[in-house]
Amino acid sequence: MASWHQRFSLAGKTALITGASSGIGTAIAEVFADAGADIVGHGRSHERLAALGETITASGRQFTAVTGDLALAAETEAIAAQALAVMGRIDILVNSAGIALTGPVTASSLEDWMRTLAVNLTAPFILSKAVLPGMMARKQGKIINISSQTGVIALPDHAAYATSKGGLNALTKSLMAEAAPHNIQVNAICPTVVLTEMGQQLWSAPEKKDPFIAKTPLGRFGEPVEIADMALYLASPASDLVNGAIMMIEGGYSSL
Repeated sequence: MASWHQRFSLAGKTALITGASSGIGTAIAEVFADAGADIVGHGRSHERLAALGETITASGRQFTAVTGDLALAAETEAIAAQALAVMGRIDILVNSAGIALTGPVTASSLEDWMRTLAVNLTAPFILSKAVLPGMMARKQGKIINISSQTGVIALPDHAAYATSKGGLNALTKSLMAEAAPHNIQVNAICPTVVLTEMGQQLWSAPEKKDPFIAKTPLGRFGEPVEIADMALYLASPASDLVNGAIMMIEGGYSSL
């Protein structure tokens, strides 16, 4: 049996991570690089991607920055094409980028609804479609979708976001059914509120934060590195038997 270091190692692997310029995506990129992977990091901020690239290359790993609007199918396809052209192959895809345009259904615009679905659901479909042929040919690969507990449980003012994440969970299982015979694992992580910039912006008000935490047995929100550590497990050989899983990482909220 390989040592636990080997079982959790990403040495020799290449990972495409969307949303790598902030929050959970940044944490995943840093953890994956620390575990030995070369990174293609997608994001909207050139400055933040440059800073992330400095951190990753300083650890001895290769880093390539790609930008593009995931709400646009053509740009999403271009992101995948650039990643494959630079790296030659993608062993691990992490669909981490996401937007949360919250509010009551009656006050929500169709534009916000469509953009949320495009970024949170359609983009992961396009990127998965692009990398799967290579993974299938090599008989190995990992796809990790960063979903949300709102894809499983109900929250007010989250109709578009929850629908996109529920769809992402369903996409995870459907992709698994097609990819598993080729020794590819496709899983989703469903976090609670995570204290990224977006999480703090949406959940800092006590009247919103306190009741939610009161319903969470663990009594707190999550940190980006906690999601990144789960992603490392799912990206590594240690999780080769885990497939089609919807991994709840939310302090016990959905168990009550």
